[in-house]
Order: sequence, then structure tokens, then C-alpha cells
Amino acid sequence: MKKYFPLFVLPTLLAFAMAFVIPFIMGIYLSFNKFTTVENAKWTGFDNYIRVFGNSDFINALWFTVLFTAVSVITVNVFAFLIALALTKALRGTNIFRTIFFMPNLIGGIVLGYIWNLIINGVLSYFGVDISYSAKYGFWGLVILTNWQLIGYMMVIYIAGLQNIPKDLNEAAEIDGATTGQALRHVTIPMLMPSVTICTFLTLTNSFKLFDQNLALTAGAPARKTAMLALDIYNTFYGRAGWQGVGQAKAVIFFIIVAMIAFVQLKFTGGKEVES
Repeated sequence: MKKYFPLFVLPTLLAFAMAFVIPFIMGIYLSFNKFTTVENAKWTGFDNYIRVFGNSDFINALWFTVLFTAVSVITVNVFAFLIALALTKALRGTNIFRTIFFMPNLIGGIVLGYIWNLIINGVLSYFGVDISYSAKYGFWGLVILTNWQLIGYMMVIYIAGLQNIPKDLNEAAEIDGATTGQALRHVTIPMLMPSVTICTFLTLTNSFKLFDQNLALTAGAPARKTAMLALDIYNTFYGRAGWQGVGQAKAVIFFIIVAMIAFVQLKFTGGKEVES
């Protein structure tokens, strides 16, 4: 069987190389060039990277994305866990509620952004402003939108984790006199760490890579103060003539940041998972 293994793996490896590895390597190479098309690329060394860190829009987008991600990871996972905890109790209509909470995840990012743009602007109109009036409106609008979209998806993962916890453990804790809070802290959460690892990873990467919702909800307004990294890269690459190389350099930096944060998060939560 082993002698046929390369034959079965080869098509997948070729597809992966053509769709990811080769474009990725080419992207890194182009980040050191000034170009408008691949054919006219001209080597410029680290000039693009120097221009990236001298660009205030990129620095602002970086800090805005970091702050947004930090808030979203906490809120999405806390609410998803609490809802999952409630919906694993013996309550009537839990399947209906699970379906309702999960449905927002099925809506496309652009459509979702426009829907919430109308909702938020409708509320803010009573105060004579709209979402582009202040960056804080755009920030919290994106947080609300992301929570509304992702909570249901993370809830399903937490429910699966909660249902896999042996009932004997909670019963033993109850017999030993543990309170509900103590059982939650010392039994439920440690046993749920595999689900926490998955949900934190998905929330973190989805928040960092947010683009469609950002474009539809605020488009970076006001004055690009609510532009996240993905939108800033898009605006740089397609919105500024001669800045394609800078946009590509931003994309490489973006990949490195997301990969590093995801790796650290997986190591941290994975370590907790082993300890439990």
C-alpha cells in the first residue's frame, strides 16, 4: 500500500503547490519589487517595506485591527460559551434556538455589512449622525456585527464539547459538595479546552482577516480611521497608482502577524488542554 501512497498524494500536492505555494513565494518576491504587472517587476530591495512602516494608514489599521480582534475574541467566545451552556440544559425549544443563533453565520459578509449599516445608521439618525461620524461608532458597529455573525458558529462547537463531558465528573463534583461555580471552573472549563482552542483560533483569525464586513459597513470612514488591515491592503494595492509593491509588502507583513499570533495562541491554549 505504501508504494501507491505518492500516487494518491501527488494530485493534492500539485493542486496545493499551484494554488498556494507558488503564488505565496511569488508574492514574497514581488514585495521586494516595484511593479504594475508581474512582467514589469523591478527589484527595489526593502524600499516597499520602509514605505509600509512610514505609512500612517497602515499603522492606524494595524492598531485598529489588534484592538478590534482583542475585543471580538473575548466577547464572541464568552457569549457563545454562555449560550451553549444554557442550550445544553433540559429546556424546551433548544433546537429552535440553536438554529436561530446559527443562521447569521450563513449570511455573506457584504450583505451582512449592508444590513447592519442600515440598522446602525437608523439608530444613529435619532442623534443626527451616522456611522461615519466617529471612528468609535464604526469600531463598535464592527464588534456588534462580528459577534452577531460568529457567536452561533462558536456556540455549536461549544455545545459539542459540553455534550462530550462525562456526566460522572459533574455528579462526582456535586457529591463532593462543589458549588455550580466551582464545578464550572474546575470541571467543565478544563474539559472544554479543546473547544476553547478551536473557537479562539477561528475567532482570532476571522477577526484579523475581516474584509467584506469592514468594506460594507464603514469602508474605512471617517478618513480611513476604521480601515482594518485587509481593507488597507486592498486600498493600497488597487487605490494608489505605483503602490502595488507596497500593497504586496503589507500583505506579507499581514501574513506574518496572523501566523505568529495564531501559533502563540495555539501553543498557549493547547498547553492548557494538555494540562487538563
